[in-house]
Amino acid sequence: MKKTAALLAGVIVPLVAGMGVATSSYAQSATNDEAYCRALVKEYTHGGIERGFSPQSLDTSVAIAQCQDGNPRPAIPVLEEKLFDNHFALPPRN
Repeated sequence: MKKTAALLAGVIVPLVAGMGVATSSYAQSATNDEAYCRALVKEYTHGGIERGFSPQSLDTSVAIAQCQDGNPRPAIPVLEEKLFDNHFALPPRN
């Protein structure tokens, strides 16, 4: 019985520790995505006004709203494409 408990503990402890590391790295990645998304929005809105962009399309408006609401993953590709298509340099991604 003691051998089984020791074996079980030997398997569970590393598994739980690994889950903690994975969760913290995901949180850091999400924070980086949010910061990058905000940088894209800033570049698009400020640079777009200066360069005379036409009014925002629906997909661009949705992407900006997603960034502002903390949902950067679907918004980032849309904003990157809009900036790239209009010959803007993309901000650095950390």
